[in-house]
Amino acid sequence: MAFVTLSAESTTRPQRAARNEAQNEAETLTDRAYRELEELIVTLRIAPGTVVSEALLSKRLGIGRTPIREALQRLARERLVLIMPRRGIVVSEVNVQTQLRLMEVRRELERLLARASARRASEEQRARFREIAVGIAKSTESGDETEALRYHREFDALMLEASRNEFATSAMALMHGLSRRFWMMHYKSFASLLQLGQRQAAIAEAIARGDRDAAAEASDRLMDYLEDFTRRTIAES
Repeated sequence: MAFVTLSAESTTRPQRAARNEAQNEAETLTDRAYRELEELIVTLRIAPGTVVSEALLSKRLGIGRTPIREALQRLARERLVLIMPRRGIVVSEVNVQTQLRLMEVRRELERLLARASARRASEEQRARFREIAVGIAKSTESGDETEALRYHREFDALMLEASRNEFATSAMALMHGLSRRFWMMHYKSFASLLQLGQRQAAIAEAIARGDRDAAAEASDRLMDYLEDFTRRTIAES
């Protein structure tokens, strides 16, 4: 068997650069596909129980099927879609009992992340938390649901980043989409966008100040409110 030695300078480096560029582009498209699909599902523009396909979603978003497939796999890990071999892809149904079990875990993680973020956030991140607190307040006061949801989503992502705890981050990332979708489905009947915004803005402000105890207390107040909201949906169902 013959072995061919390639020149690292003349062959390997250009090939590696081209491969990395193609990979970065694919990752960017996958991230975009994930963000757009997650927002469509969370805001109920794609309703629970809807059967979807890679081809239809690719056409709707104007993104190739490979990034769509990778985004759907991520959404499946987050339980927002169910991928059934040879049967199709279905947007998962909303289940109140599942949501309550999720809340048990989320309460502990939210408190941990709030404290860690208040301790470890960079100055740049603290400045952004202040901006997010203002943005949440303005969007919820005006009743702009879409803008408020985007601020809430940015807040969640920034807290995961600022906490610098990859284990808590991995666990919490699986819960955000389900939690936001449950809120969007029921809040008009059982909750207040303004009250949610006030509680989340309080966490952001405490993190910005570096006050760990205040951040944890504000997190508990938010989770108390969300748990009460979830239980009221059962009482009226």
